[in-house]
Amino acid sequence: MTGRIVSAAVLLVVGVGLAVLAVMVHYEFMRIYGDVSGTALEGLTWGLTAGPSGLALGLVAVVAMIGFMISTRRWMRLTAVAIPVLMLIGMFAVTPAALAQKTEKQFVSAPQCVAEGTEEPMASADREAQQAFDSISHIGHFSGGGMSGVGGCTRWFKLSGDGDVLQHYRGALPAAGWEVVEDDGRHLRAHLDGRAFDVMPCPGGGVIWAGSDGEPSYGQGRPELAGSEICPHDL
Repeated sequence: MTGRIVSAAVLLVVGVGLAVLAVMVHYEFMRIYGDVSGTALEGLTWGLTAGPSGLALGLVAVVAMIGFMISTRRWMRLTAVAIPVLMLIGMFAVTPAALAQKTEKQFVSAPQCVAEGTEEPMASADREAQQAFDSISHIGHFSGGGMSGVGGCTRWFKLSGDGDVLQHYRGALPAAGWEVVEDDGRHLRAHLDGRAFDVMPCPGGGVIWAGSDGEPSYGQGRPELAGSEICPHDL
């Protein structure tokens, strides 16, 4: 009987250690690979199915089950049941913090078009696009990826949770002095002093463009952009 109690206690200690380690691994996995546009529950579900969190849960559950089966005391059995449950709660609790850290390190709150070393005439076009972007209040998180050139500057962004992209810019553009000239429910285009701005929702976020009001949005029709996607599969 004493031997079973000692064995069960050892297994429970091992289970607790593995559960703590699993929560830490889940945090790092979500911090690097997590989707900032998802909720904490969606992040936990994704981590359990696509990441190492699911394997860790299975390992902890096996250890806890063995500990439960050989335990002779009620508190030990309750502890064995609680270990995987508390591990899941811990993973759920750290998911928002991991996604917030990823957002802080990999995304910015405003689009950036100007880059050092850009030659003319692209440099002037980038500066004009940046001025257009800076005049508007934006929604979402920008990673810095996109396309730039004399045809304008395109930048993609992610949304954290739900948000109506077009509705946001329907209010933000007039407030900044822009005149909305196109709004068909799929995209929105506005003009101001010879400049143009366009926004289009994408799955999980959206895309914005700024350039001359004589240019097509997102450089559409330019041979060098033939075949490029306005909304990429992975924002």
